[in-house]
Amino acid sequence: MKTMRNTLSLLLVIALVFALTECGGGGDAKGSVTSVAEEKPEVNMDNITINTQSSIRIDGSLTVYIDPYNRSEKTADADVVLITHSHYDHYDVESIKNVLGPDALIICPESMLDDVLSLGLKADVTTLTVGPVFRKEGISVEGVPAYNVKKKFHPKKKGWLGYIITMDGVRYYAAGDTDALDELKDIRCDVAFVPVGGKYTMTAEEAADLVNSIAPEYAVPIHYGSIVGKKTDADTFAEAVNEGITVVKKVEDAM
Repeated sequence: MKTMRNTLSLLLVIALVFALTECGGGGDAKGSVTSVAEEKPEVNMDNITINTQSSIRIDGSLTVYIDPYNRSEKTADADVVLITHSHYDHYDVESIKNVLGPDALIICPESMLDDVLSLGLKADVTTLTVGPVFRKEGISVEGVPAYNVKKKFHPKKKGWLGYIITMDGVRYYAAGDTDALDELKDIRCDVAFVPVGGKYTMTAEEAADLVNSIAPEYAVPIHYGSIVGKKTDADTFAEAVNEGITVVKKVEDAM
């Protein structure tokens, strides 16, 4: 009997050891779970060009233009063109025609749809308002408010927009022409393009206050140095931006 009990005890120990091993004792066991933290993609600022004003080009898995203006070369490379509003330095029809690729998409405020369709461009056109998010393979675009509070140039009732663009894991905020609205302070992005020239939009100091609230990794001043604002507005903006936010000047004709 004693021998049988010892044998049974030994079998139970072996079974218990086997069970523990199967349930996660080794890194290669079936039951083991490995947690891998998802790495945030690096922002490549070299993929961003701004020839003037707010005429932004972002190269990634898609080529995105925002308010193309004075783009005289026929590149036909745009996958997506975003239009913030109908003023001539943001809605430049010839520049749009020059950059449109063969299967391009145009996104514009809902209030501009008839104007854009009347051009008869060979491109799909979709509209946005504040809040909804448009998604297609490789990109998502969200409309955000862009208007003046005490100026007449960009009335809220027009429904004109800024945009949050997410591509290749990076979030870009293109403000359009707007004041530094309280409702913009909750935006979260990696790169913020903000107007700094004043008069029609926020001033350099106001833009810095907004960027300090948003706290992106990079801030790019736009809408200064040519039609409106001084070339030094970018310096004023940079001096007022908090440490930890990298200000990058990209407007080529304001250098």
